[in-house]
Amino acid sequence: MTDAPQQSRAYLVGGGIASLAAAAFLIRDGGFPGENIRILEELPLAGGSMDGRGEPDGYVTRGGRMLEDEAYTCLWNLLETIPTLTDGTMSVREEIREFSAKWPTDAKARLIGKDAEILDASDYGLDTRDRMELTRLLVLPEAVIGARRIEDFFSPHFLETNFWAMWRTTFAFQNWHSAIELRRYFLRFMQEFPRMHTLAGVRRTRLNQYDSIIRPLQTWLVERGVRFEHGVRVTDVDFVTEEDGTRRVRRLHLERAGQQDAYDLADTDYAFLTLGSMTADAAYGSDDTAPELIRDKRDGGWRLWETIAGKADDFGRPAAFHGNVDEAKWESFTLTMRSPLLLHRIEELSGNLPGTGALMTFKDSSWLMSIVVPHAPHFEGQPEDVYTLWGYGLFVDNEGDFVAKTMAEATGREILTELLNHLGLWDIEEQIAATTTVIPVMLPYITSQFAPRTVHDRPLVLPRGAANFAFLGQFTEIPEDVVFTVEYSVRGAMHAVYGLLGLDREIPGIYHALSDPKTAIGVLKAALA
Repeated sequence: MTDAPQQSRAYLVGGGIASLAAAAFLIRDGGFPGENIRILEELPLAGGSMDGRGEPDGYVTRGGRMLEDEAYTCLWNLLETIPTLTDGTMSVREEIREFSAKWPTDAKARLIGKDAEILDASDYGLDTRDRMELTRLLVLPEAVIGARRIEDFFSPHFLETNFWAMWRTTFAFQNWHSAIELRRYFLRFMQEFPRMHTLAGVRRTRLNQYDSIIRPLQTWLVERGVRFEHGVRVTDVDFVTEEDGTRRVRRLHLERAGQQDAYDLADTDYAFLTLGSMTADAAYGSDDTAPELIRDKRDGGWRLWETIAGKADDFGRPAAFHGNVDEAKWESFTLTMRSPLLLHRIEELSGNLPGTGALMTFKDSSWLMSIVVPHAPHFEGQPEDVYTLWGYGLFVDNEGDFVAKTMAEATGREILTELLNHLGLWDIEEQIAATTTVIPVMLPYITSQFAPRTVHDRPLVLPRGAANFAFLGQFTEIPEDVVFTVEYSVRGAMHAVYGLLGLDREIPGIYHALSDPKTAIGVLKAALA
């Protein structure tokens, strides 16, 4: 090992999982002193979109992430070396494996129809034309697909099948999203095809993913001297291009407590820049208020990328992703319950104990509402007599089936009314409402990374000639991998660190389900059933 890392400094813009992973790889694999690493974050907490917070009177998570053994090779590589907060001899990866084995996922009520009828989700409903359309999308190269949408490749019948209802709600696809991204998802997660109706491939953390992944990772970094600077917004980056085409970052411009500041970078220093944010401008409602829909990009993540993108033609086109809030938004909600009554009734309906089911999707819901009941406790310090439930709706501009408002206009209490009626539990609505707090969250950019795009809209993790900088996050281009996954952010961080430092280390390969004959046969059987 050279002395370069000992003299170098690294500035990581953004405190999400991509930056945390990059910091860990710098230390673990690059020999970087932790005290030479600064993570610059606008928000008061690290973790980015992997959040989970609150008190017993009102917990909230903005989203949920599916973890899976086969496809998440880079994430597992990272978490194998991060100890849990409760047992220093056990890695976070081991804890997830152990917890998932103890509480395996086997959804018995993946789809729910009208009058709270449990549908036969094992009947995917695909006909010959649907299978031909699926096959066509899989064999077409991305250059041919281009910026076309999912609905351009499938007939109305396919879009009404049980299969599509389960696939789209598991991964949050809208019919107008990128056909390229759907194709990548099919290729990366085809192993889930035979088990979509049970989601048996899902792996879960012991607590929410902020408490189970982010906090242990942040603790590991802090113990090694990494400095987290909160309340810092990076507003601009100065790049220089040398005669040989090499490009470097020379200065980061900051706002700190309302004051202008800057960090100057030497030739041996590095900058890792997170671009955009799927949870930017998230707004919270309450039992009595609907969350605001923020459209004017108040969060610094999008503004920074817009500023950077104007400096080079290969730094991406952020407007391709943030330019249509109405096609990117959806709304989630978290129930905090001080009575087990609702969970007992859901258990009777679904046949699943909390933590053993998966998304329960109300297929005929005008909001296309889905819910999931986690194992308790789901938050650090959660009392034994407090319970939680998470859900979301994809069609937030439709009027409810039981509430005469769109989901976007509905208060937390009205979302609860809609949910209980879909469950057929109107008889105990007042009793449940008296012991339940609902916090809805409007997310204007949550599926923006699925927007139809061209090959120029996302920059490479390591743009041409990049000598001391890399781009991180969900809006970079990693061929064949899939956005809207923790794996994508961690893989990008690994590419960034190994590439900039010139580390001769192998990056775990991207899993291709159809390359495994056994998996391919299972997929074929499920598709033809």
